[in-house]
Amino acid sequence: MKSVRGVVVGAGVVGLSTAVCIAENLPLCSVTLLSEKFSPNTTSDGAAGIVLAAEFPDILLERQRRWFKDSFDNLLAIAQSQHSPDAGIMLSSGKAGGRVEQRKVNSLQELSDSFDFIVNCSGLGSKQLVGDASVYPVRGQVLKVDAPWLTHFIKDGDGKTYIYPGIHSVTIGGTRQEGDWRLHVDKGDTDGILDRCSRLEPSLKKAKVLSEWVGLRPSRRNPRVEREWLQLQGRMVPIVHNYGHGGWGVTIAWGTALDALELVRQCLKEMPQQAKL
Repeated sequence: MKSVRGVVVGAGVVGLSTAVCIAENLPLCSVTLLSEKFSPNTTSDGAAGIVLAAEFPDILLERQRRWFKDSFDNLLAIAQSQHSPDAGIMLSSGKAGGRVEQRKVNSLQELSDSFDFIVNCSGLGSKQLVGDASVYPVRGQVLKVDAPWLTHFIKDGDGKTYIYPGIHSVTIGGTRQEGDWRLHVDKGDTDGILDRCSRLEPSLKKAKVLSEWVGLRPSRRNPRVEREWLQLQGRMVPIVHNYGHGGWGVTIAWGTALDALELVRQCLKEMPQQAKL
């Protein structure tokens, strides 16, 4: 019988990874995933999704390396499996059990009566949900084009111009506009992307544009992967935070999810005896 109720807020690649890690490794936990948006309507879905290492200034390098290695090993195992064509689906398959509910969470207070612990993977939503003023958007715009003749990726020096072949289309981009909350497609950005990418790969001039997409990377000086206890509705509730990955969500999501799992374990050990695993 499942004795501890947990909730993960946010269903991007970080939230999904964290929910799966907890459900698979803590079988006595009943995990609910809450989010206003689910695939294919998340920033994680539209992003180019390339694995690129980054260095965050205030986090121990050893910890960052572990995040990257754990995430890379997990993605490599999926890529080498029979499920590689559906890798995104496999990550959110929910095979370990749990509930999924679509709704907007306006306050942690509204969750305190229903759950014993809360995991916050709300990305940009953390600005309002937990009052984190250090979270900011980095706007990204990309195009999906029909260019099946391209089989190798191309990326220029500053990383703002890239061509990434996928299973069904080629993603070309992009933009990195800090503090820009616009979610509509900008024609000037579209024209600029087409021009820059066509200079890298002239054959793109004959490629058909299939779609245009805009997303906001949930950025922060450093990802926040830590725990705290908050008084909600008159009782102390453990909160584990895992957000602020910016453009490196796909790169380190599984690694930070494993860290979040360990933080949940620590919280459960500090809970009353009847709730211990």
